[in-house]
Amino acid sequence: MLSVIDLSASDARTTEDIFTGASQSMPLGRVYGGQVLAQSIVAASRTIPDERIVHSMHGYFLRPGDSTKGITFSVDRIHDGRSFSTRRTQAYQEGVPIFSMIASFQDEDPGLDHQEPMPEGLPGPDELPDIESQLRGLHPMSKRLFTDRPVDLRHIPSPIYVTAGAEQVPRQAVWMRIRRPIPDTPAVHRAVLAYLSDLTIQESILRAHGVSWATPGLKVASLDHAMWWHRFGRVDEWMLYVQESPSARGGRGLATGRIYAADGTLLASVAQEIMVRVPDAPERRD
Repeated sequence: MLSVIDLSASDARTTEDIFTGASQSMPLGRVYGGQVLAQSIVAASRTIPDERIVHSMHGYFLRPGDSTKGITFSVDRIHDGRSFSTRRTQAYQEGVPIFSMIASFQDEDPGLDHQEPMPEGLPGPDELPDIESQLRGLHPMSKRLFTDRPVDLRHIPSPIYVTAGAEQVPRQAVWMRIRRPIPDTPAVHRAVLAYLSDLTIQESILRAHGVSWATPGLKVASLDHAMWWHRFGRVDEWMLYVQESPSARGGRGLATGRIYAADGTLLASVAQEIMVRVPDAPERRD
């Protein structure tokens, strides 16, 4: 994962900064969206002074990427102000864009400070089974999607890989962390947090309708993704990702999430809309 998000600067030059990167191998051959998010943020960060950090991004997934091919990233230096910088990053494969993002960076400044508290009464990660014990019944190819990941996940109440459980509610929580310690570089931790933010956020939409990932004919694709970094946190320590879906309609579902450090510090907020198609799915109205 770290080698994939460590992009190479290209000798090619246009009016934009050009970087190139590879993809993690994926069993189904499609680029993982969180990887492109992280790479695009890294590319933009390479054009920003180290003391100016990313605080928000808004991106659109335009086409499915091919994980067997390289990715080219072009960064447009839209604006540099006294405290903020804005960058547009486009990710290309074979000359066509697969992802487009605008991100904003800011110098650390003092100011007002408050946060939504972390939910209470949830089990801790050590009280929950690890992901490997939750994969019984999956095809070996599908299992690779989880066992080959550099991420440890613990679902509350349980994963929806095979079944969605009896209770149909538009919310869940997931403990997550990188499996091994990584360097202390803050920019790397922020990029990896973007990588993690795309892993499970869609599941609050599926859980609301009793739909598991193993549902025959299920089609899910991320349409857009927004993220706001509030405070620094280490991604190689446990974090709680609280997720809910306020709406689904017309083949689209919206999911939102908040990422907390284990001590309750709110690290980031996330929103994503997905395309979701379930064969013969009844329409739910609350």
